[in-house]
Amino acid sequence: MTQLSISSVGSDMHVRRVGLFSITNVTPNWFAAVMGTGIVANAAAGQPFQWPGMQQAALIIWLIAFALLVFLTAASLIHWVRHPHVARAHHLNPVMAHFYGAPPMAFLTVGMGTLLIGRNLIGLHAAVVIDWVLWSLGTAGGLFAAVAVPYLAFTRHENSADSAFGGWLMPVVPPMVSAATGAVLLPHIAAGQARDTLLAGCYAMFGLSLLASIVVITQLWQRLSIHKVGAENMVPTLWIVLGPLGQSITAVNLLAGNANGAFGPELDRALMMFAVLYGLPVLGFALMWLGIAAAITLRTARRGLPFSLTWWSFTFPVGTCVTGTAGLALHTGLTALAVLSALLFAFLVTAWLTVGLRTLRGSWPRAA
Repeated sequence: MTQLSISSVGSDMHVRRVGLFSITNVTPNWFAAVMGTGIVANAAAGQPFQWPGMQQAALIIWLIAFALLVFLTAASLIHWVRHPHVARAHHLNPVMAHFYGAPPMAFLTVGMGTLLIGRNLIGLHAAVVIDWVLWSLGTAGGLFAAVAVPYLAFTRHENSADSAFGGWLMPVVPPMVSAATGAVLLPHIAAGQARDTLLAGCYAMFGLSLLASIVVITQLWQRLSIHKVGAENMVPTLWIVLGPLGQSITAVNLLAGNANGAFGPELDRALMMFAVLYGLPVLGFALMWLGIAAAITLRTARRGLPFSLTWWSFTFPVGTCVTGTAGLALHTGLTALAVLSALLFAFLVTAWLTVGLRTLRGSWPRAA
């Protein structure tokens, strides 16, 4: 399969037939492949039902995600050095600019996997150090994207009444991922101001991302209601809505579970109550949206759903629902939630294998 690759964005746009991946145009949405791969490993690590070989498979998948992160980071740096005019043009594209949220989330996802899974290979100390580095880079990049991309959308991008799409969530979700991934670092900080500050900061990032996501989801709902589904190749981005929903459930459950008395036992109990009382209703909305997105996707597939990098939207957002449901199962003891997490995990693995194979096939250079 070949893919039309945009080698610049702007008035000098030109297109050529190459493999899906080209060093002349390494776009930020490529990091969605790292996110989608890393979340499979992270979700496997926290599954309520553990099967023989699952942790070993999770380690292999984490290694793939880590290798992808290193490769794409290096490729992006080379791209910026060799083709700066193309790279600088991405943030002015009203669609591509929003995917600058993907690289920070890729760093955060792989960092969490390093601590949860990679520790079995490299040791706990090295895993903590690597996670701190990746979490710091991802959080800084995510906070920057959460401010810079909306600023560009408000001041530079040309948007119309029907422009809203799932990708608008990409720059505002990274702080939520920071909140969830930062929670697993809490046990590795000595009790005191540093740990308390991290916990408070994670909840602040949770709120930042949640409120911004609600605004965007409302705009997307309005656009769908009035202007309908739109272009077939953008349909997979509807699944991105599951990202902030599932990640927020994951975040509150991980933060509550790792608070370790930071603000006292009473607040610990309050945080755990909040995790359950927030998580269950949001899970209900997430499952409703999952049904809507699945129905629209199937309807579009019957007419023809062209493959593109947007297919990675079938992975990471679903993965956040897997981890969120697993957290709720742990804190409520409900077998139904554990079963639901396992079913969502099975769907996640199937989607990852499908999209991963299609991406590999499409990335192989073909003659023009």
